[in-house]
Amino acid sequence: MTMTVLTPRVTAALAVLAALTLATPSPAAADDPSEPPGTVTTSPPPEVDANSPGLKLAQGATLAPAKVLDIKSVVEDLGGEERREDTNENVTFALQAEVLFPKNSAKLNPQARSRIQTIAEEIKKQNAGTVRVFGFTDNLGSYAHGLTLSKKRAEAVHDLLAADLGGNVTFEVRGYSEDYPIADNSSEEGRKKNRRVEVSFPRTTAEPETAADTGTDTGSEGS
Repeated sequence: MTMTVLTPRVTAALAVLAALTLATPSPAAADDPSEPPGTVTTSPPPEVDANSPGLKLAQGATLAPAKVLDIKSVVEDLGGEERREDTNENVTFALQAEVLFPKNSAKLNPQARSRIQTIAEEIKKQNAGTVRVFGFTDNLGSYAHGLTLSKKRAEAVHDLLAADLGGNVTFEVRGYSEDYPIADNSSEEGRKKNRRVEVSFPRTTAEPETAADTGTDTGSEGS
């Protein structure tokens, strides 16, 4: 029987590769509707000593074929009211609730139409067949009220998008209340960022472009 003996250098390299593999998010997770893209916080990658002898290739070994990594581009306007995020696979727009709705309401204000129409134009450009519209609130008021309000706000944005895009697009519309915050709810600045509607869809073009009804529950939110 032939036995393979691992040298300390090879053993260290395998340990680093295993750590990196475990830290890589599963592709399936990005497609899970219960985890909106761009809102799930992941743990930082493990620290790797670039000078570790365990990272050196053994004599006669070769590197694996090169692969294209997912590149993320994020553009946000000065007030933080609108953010666009581009990856190799998806485009996501995040609009703060203040620029779309009156406080504690799901009725779109007059200024919201032009912002949503801009997103509709990008959806047409990308020829996207599926679009996700997700609503979120801060942690003020009850969770149930936030769930109702975030869903109504997502539906309001969906209705305007659907009217512009016609019947060739399949929508997924959800409200998540205070789940999946992107900022600290302990400050008004953080809560303002968490009160948002996100619209995401697959991207097809090669280069990203720069983009610049009240609930019946007695709970309330900042906006």
